[in-house]
Amino acid sequence: MRRIGIWLAAGGLLLATAACGGGGGGGGDTGGSAAQSLSVGFVAEPANLDFTSTEGAAIPQALLVNVYEGLVKLDQDGKIVPLLAEKWDVSDDRKTYTFTLRKGVKFSSGAPFTADDVVFSLDRVKTDWKLKIKSQLDVIDDVEKKDDSTAVVTLKRPSNGFLYAMATRLGAMFSRTGVDDLANKPVGTGPYVLGAWRRGDSIRLDANPSYWGTKPALSSITLKYFKDATAMNNALLTGGIDVISSVQAPESLQQFADPNRFETVEGTTNGEVVLSMNNGRPPFDDKKVRQAVRHAIDHKALLDTAWAGRGQLIGSMVPPTDPWYEDRTGDYPYDPAKAKQLLGGKTYNVKMRIPNLPYAVSSAQVVKSQLAQVGINAEIEPLEFPARWLDQVFTKGDYDLSIINHVEPRDMGIFADKSYYFRYDNPEFGKLLASADEGTEQQQIDDLKKAAKLLSDDAAADFLFLFPNLIVAKKGVTGLPKNAISESFDFTALSRQQ
Repeated sequence: MRRIGIWLAAGGLLLATAACGGGGGGGGDTGGSAAQSLSVGFVAEPANLDFTSTEGAAIPQALLVNVYEGLVKLDQDGKIVPLLAEKWDVSDDRKTYTFTLRKGVKFSSGAPFTADDVVFSLDRVKTDWKLKIKSQLDVIDDVEKKDDSTAVVTLKRPSNGFLYAMATRLGAMFSRTGVDDLANKPVGTGPYVLGAWRRGDSIRLDANPSYWGTKPALSSITLKYFKDATAMNNALLTGGIDVISSVQAPESLQQFADPNRFETVEGTTNGEVVLSMNNGRPPFDDKKVRQAVRHAIDHKALLDTAWAGRGQLIGSMVPPTDPWYEDRTGDYPYDPAKAKQLLGGKTYNVKMRIPNLPYAVSSAQVVKSQLAQVGINAEIEPLEFPARWLDQVFTKGDYDLSIINHVEPRDMGIFADKSYYFRYDNPEFGKLLASADEGTEQQQIDDLKKAAKLLSDDAAADFLFLFPNLIVAKKGVTGLPKNAISESFDFTALSRQQ
């Protein structure tokens, strides 16, 4: 959301609903020959195409890096690498970043990309963006154009998180003349442009003929949206699509076991599947009740049952790909007796409002069963995702328990906002984050380890498992991203054998 940024995307936090439908010729309505096109299945369609004002991961998943580019990007190992900036220099006091921009870059509208667009785009985060995550760039004091190919960003203080934030949607570069209708007409510098959007069905991205970098191997890519995982699986089996972007039911992988027809890619993500507890109202405003929930859940059994053992137990809001990761799975061992003791013999009836997404539905059934054993009776209420879930749970905070996959990178800081839907409020946590951002690299690691431990001690939420990246494709599709550790599903390297 922020992907929920919550990522909320298929396999991510915020996804959107979509109607299903088949396609033909390995690409459906692609506008290109079958050999030059590709069709990729998703379970969450964007509500619109404006990720500056609309929460959810489905929009940057489709557009970031592919249509919109930033000065920098994350590679498959999570390293920050150049994109629209050829290089950058950092001052000795760590407060001034000088970006040298690539020359000859144009937006899909034909307008040139210059330092004026950098100033415009970063100033616009402060003035026009509607998302809570925009606060990540509050550290910027000033952005100025030195010349057409040089932009200088001055920070209020040193910040370890600034450049990383610039690799997310917050760093996307917009044309000064291309923001009139972001919800429907994206204008970017990327290798693809919006070709067509059949609402409730698909989005087609066409190769950008004037792209500044390596031209895409494909003439078009169609993002095909499905209401349920079975329909998406059937589409791959019958040739309606070429790729399943995120397997929604791991046990279904056996359908694609024939190595002569299919290939499976398995990697990692940033997606922490979180059992959210509303810290702002009874009964979960009581730390002992939250701690009881954590002791009541057998996480290994949940992962085995709900997600066929795929994924990883982490016990915190930090994935193993971050430098400050610590295995916190031992903080709350499965102990129903301890859970009952913490509850003091009381029983509770609570509402578990979840998105109607496969991982959330299957996880909720296990959580409901395990909590019932200690006296917490949870009524499961699936909500249409993203609209109803975002409205009731994320925006209004009208829930007791929920389950969502938070896929945004390095998103532990969402707990520092007491108005965020967790309603967690501990000033010490915010102080640790601030200290981590401003300190040395080692101080950052030390402070963020302390912050993760504090979240765990407070039982601000329960962290069910780290979502795996499971992709299935027709044999011959190459360039699929093994790891999903950014907000984008990066299509830039995709190709297919004749």
